[in-house]
Amino acid sequence: MSGVQVTAAFRSPKRPSLLLVVKSAVGIVAAWLLAGLIIHGPPPVFAAIAALLVVQPSVNQSFAKGIERSVGVVVGVVIASLLGLAFGDQTWVILVAATVGLLLAWALRLTSGGTNQVAISAILVLALGTTTPGYALDRVLETLLGAAVGFVVNVVLVPPVAINPARAAMDALIAELAASFRRLAAVLQQGADGPRLEEVLLEARLLRPMRDRVESAIGAAADSLTMNPRRGKHRGELERLQAELDLYTPIVTQLIGMTRTVYDGYAPGLVDDPNVRDIAEQLIRVAHDLERDAAEAAGEPPALTTPLRIAAPSPEHWVLIGSLLEDLHRVHRALGQEDAVER
Repeated sequence: MSGVQVTAAFRSPKRPSLLLVVKSAVGIVAAWLLAGLIIHGPPPVFAAIAALLVVQPSVNQSFAKGIERSVGVVVGVVIASLLGLAFGDQTWVILVAATVGLLLAWALRLTSGGTNQVAISAILVLALGTTTPGYALDRVLETLLGAAVGFVVNVVLVPPVAINPARAAMDALIAELAASFRRLAAVLQQGADGPRLEEVLLEARLLRPMRDRVESAIGAAADSLTMNPRRGKHRGELERLQAELDLYTPIVTQLIGMTRTVYDGYAPGLVDDPNVRDIAEQLIRVAHDLERDAAEAAGEPPALTTPLRIAAPSPEHWVLIGSLLEDLHRVHRALGQEDAVER
């Protein structure tokens, strides 16, 4: 295994935000101190761990992690307490408790985090050597307290909102979509050889993963607003982003289709066809309007204002021109220009 592979095994390509780290530290300290004041006994390890795990990138994830953590601890503590009272705290009992906990979690279809928590809780309870019913109850209460503290910390201390990454991903998609229309227009106006055609097609196809990243970012933004006290301020922006994604998704499809049509049907004399030159001009106008909408330049008029007038296409290129016109018509319609082409 190379050094790069070893590093990738324990390092994340993207570090968590410093704010999340600070909130995790605050949650651990607060949970430890509060549990120590309320529940007397061993150090409040369960409370600190619960608070650490519950502080997540979104309030919704914090709530889910709190439930997961609490259920896992309750199941693990109950299993450990019953086996400990029946057989003591020998090593083999600890191993049996962990195994039983894993099997029971599997039977209950708990999440992987909840399953691990069952086994960890069972091991900790027996390893600490105290299996009285009172001890088990205190550990459950301690965990619930720690989870509650972690959740409150995540809600009170600048609850995270993931709108900006979604907006950045959308802006990048629109910019690349406009650039792809301009590249295709340049091919129709200036001509291109085989390698350049392949390059333009590849760049157009890369729009699909960019579109998927936008969808993922919008999903993360929606998750960050769930149960978030700041959601009212950002709900409108989230709805606008989703509406933009719905608008640009078919345009991405049409652009890729047009680029593939040119790649498959390109001929050297194509640039001399007046209809092709007109189509290229329309592609440039589409790019302009995409950039205009992204910049919210309300004072700048749209470029797509009049339908394209097409004479009878040449017999040599009529299939390619017809296909481009059909896709161009769909793009115009998506951008609000119903009558895109007049024949």
